Amino acid sequence: MFRIAIVALALLSALAGCAKEAPPADYANPVFRPVFADPSVLKADDGYYYAYGTEDAWDDGLVHLIPVIRSADLSHWEFVRDAFDIKPLWKDDGGLWAPDISRHKDGNYYLYYAFSLWGDPNPGIGVATADRLEGPFTDRGKLFDSDGIGVANSIDPFYYEDDDGKAYLFWGSFHGIYGIELSEDGLHTVGEKFPVADIQYEAPYIVKRDGNYYFFGSSGSCCEGAFSTYNVKIGRAKSIRGPYLDRDGVDLASGGGTPLLQANPDGEGKRFVGPGHNAVIADDRGRDWIVYHAIDPDDPTIMNGATKRPLMIDPLEWKDGWPAVPGGEPGTSPRPGPYVKKKNG
Repeated sequence: MFRIAIVALALLSALAGCAKEAPPADYANPVFRPVFADPSVLKADDGYYYAYGTEDAWDDGLVHLIPVIRSADLSHWEFVRDAFDIKPLWKDDGGLWAPDISRHKDGNYYLYYAFSLWGDPNPGIGVATADRLEGPFTDRGKLFDSDGIGVANSIDPFYYEDDDGKAYLFWGSFHGIYGIELSEDGLHTVGEKFPVADIQYEAPYIVKRDGNYYFFGSSGSCCEGAFSTYNVKIGRAKSIRGPYLDRDGVDLASGGGTPLLQANPDGEGKRFVGPGHNAVIADDRGRDWIVYHAIDPDDPTIMNGATKRPLMIDPLEWKDGWPAVPGGEPGTSPRPGPYVKKKNG
């Protein structure tokens, strides 16, 4: 009888534990306004997610030098501060675009960013570091510029550290996507660049899963307001250096690319257009989420006339060895959000 009572108590305790694990609350896109373009996301040791976006003038009248926002659940975000107190000095003029955040072996956080103007003949990529995700970040200067690296329009950096400890930077915008190995301190390039994808792409992002490397790249126009045609395509490789092939076996360096996320795939009017420049982040159950920007065609610009690109999220499902977004387009109706464990206190 005593043993039965113990078993019953254990069962009740287990059921109580399950009851505490409530399903995630619903969310609806966009998850942050007024604008948060080209997002990069990293989870901190304190359980919060931090996201970094392109420099923009917000509706508060301020120009934010890589805004930093924070969330406990990927669905509800709050502004923290700008990554920079002052703009880096290694280039005379330009905006700070497409930041990419990562944590390195030394425990510090590295922020790679593009420094560019629209139509800039020689944009470049810089790097800054901080010991806290919220910053402020200390600029470490130019990693390379377009003239020096030999790739026109060298913007949109993405850092990746492989399982063997080698680190790479991938970058490019409609003049080919390239990768190059980085030094151990992450502040210099090593060796020669190598091609990854052709001139239809910008904003590279790579995820490794089950021994395969998955390339996410954005195509089309990012910044034509309601007429933007931005979209995300994917390819897969066995090596970090490629070749990356789409589902039909076509090399992304030769015109390939399987559509992952786009507006109006059925030709009918939808709420959001121009989805792209994505990151990928896992929730506390290991489910992947694609984080990106898109455009509401009914509210397409910020006060200075630039395209308004608010922050979006959607679940990233894996089927038959390939990622997929439900419906292949930005989610519009409320749906269950990411699962996150409750924080103590």
